[in-house]
Amino acid sequence: MRHAAPRTPAPHSAARAAVSGFAGLLDLALGDHCAGCARPGGRLCPSCARALRTPARPCRRRPGCPPVWAAGGYSGLERTVLLAFKERSARGLARPLGARLGGAVAAAAGHRDALLVPVPARPAALRRRGYDPVLLLARAAARASSTARMPGAPVLAHRRRVGDQVGLDRDRRRDNLTGALAVRDPAALAGRRVVVVDDVVTTGATLAEAVRALRDAGAAVVGGAVLAERR
Repeated sequence: MRHAAPRTPAPHSAARAAVSGFAGLLDLALGDHCAGCARPGGRLCPSCARALRTPARPCRRRPGCPPVWAAGGYSGLERTVLLAFKERSARGLARPLGARLGGAVAAAAGHRDALLVPVPARPAALRRRGYDPVLLLARAAARASSTARMPGAPVLAHRRRVGDQVGLDRDRRRDNLTGALAVRDPAALAGRRVVVVDDVVTTGATLAEAVRALRDAGAAVVGGAVLAERR
């Protein structure tokens, strides 16, 4: 009886598997160390957790954006912990970071009921990471909130390819994103109070495109909430 020869994995599949395996080993190696200071004691030690308990603050106004609130800045400890969550597969940070984001969500919503709509990850970034960081943050923020709610299904979707925003200035970011997002089910959003959620706001181009798509669908976008404002 002849046996089929084992298939050789495609190069890109093998590369993804290698990256995923390395990330898993790194996660095990660092799992008992704080993402902020690297001291033993869990994903986020009490000292770093206290340092991150800052009140939400209003961001400077950006073209096309509603009032946006940030849980903090994008430097030092705040940046280190956020990058660990996004780039080092530290998914366990979603809960404390989401709770921190909750303050910005409440301020953006005016402490009234609102639907949280996370900015969706680019497909390439989603494949690379294996998860959507902003979606996890929004879910955690909703669980920590008494007024904010997550929709039952994804609201926004990419309808065309978008390049990486890193290194682009404001105008090029805007051109890169214009018309990139669409609402999956416009009828479900008509008249709903919405807060757009993202991890970092820089020029505001990403938030502005999300707001454009949501308002075109009839949603009442009352604000935006982010973990960090990058000035």
